[in-house]
Amino acid sequence: MKETEPIRNKQKIREIMAYHLNLGQIRNHVMIVIGLRTALRISDILRLSWDDVYDFDNQRIKRSIAITEKKTGKTKTIALHPDIIAALERYIDTAKCNAPLIINEQTGKAISRVQAYRIIRSAGEAVEVETRVSCHSLRKTFGYQSWKGGKRLPVIMKIYNHSSEAVTQLYLGITQDDINEVYLDLDFTA
Repeated sequence: MKETEPIRNKQKIREIMAYHLNLGQIRNHVMIVIGLRTALRISDILRLSWDDVYDFDNQRIKRSIAITEKKTGKTKTIALHPDIIAALERYIDTAKCNAPLIINEQTGKAISRVQAYRIIRSAGEAVEVETRVSCHSLRKTFGYQSWKGGKRLPVIMKIYNHSSEAVTQLYLGITQDDINEVYLDLDFTA
């Protein structure tokens, strides 16, 4: 099986985030934006409910969420990026107490992992991302782009709940092109 890679091209990331939005498929847009902006595994995204992201008493989208990761059992608090808040605001008309956020309207339950994969893969294919795009691509893209943006590896490691920096380095999919860029971009003249 071919290994999942992060999406390295920022333009392609913007295109994949906009793909389902442009088709009027707001639920799918919300799922992709949450995946790219939180580094959550798809299993955790599909477990989110409206109660996790929306304060029904005050009728507003929350600015952060607390989640216990299914795989690790660890609890984390995640600040919601303005892209997530904007996506949720477009989706707010579907808000129902105790309802899954990424809902299958026919069953009333969250969509399946297979359906999530199809949605994400179709967006990647439609915008012609150069690598295979899967659910895990969103999580890896978060870390890779954070690292490229100058965020420190120990912080990214903590977000991922990895046991070592070496694991995180492998996970980010750092290529020879990334290494060459460091050599070529170092500037002592400024």
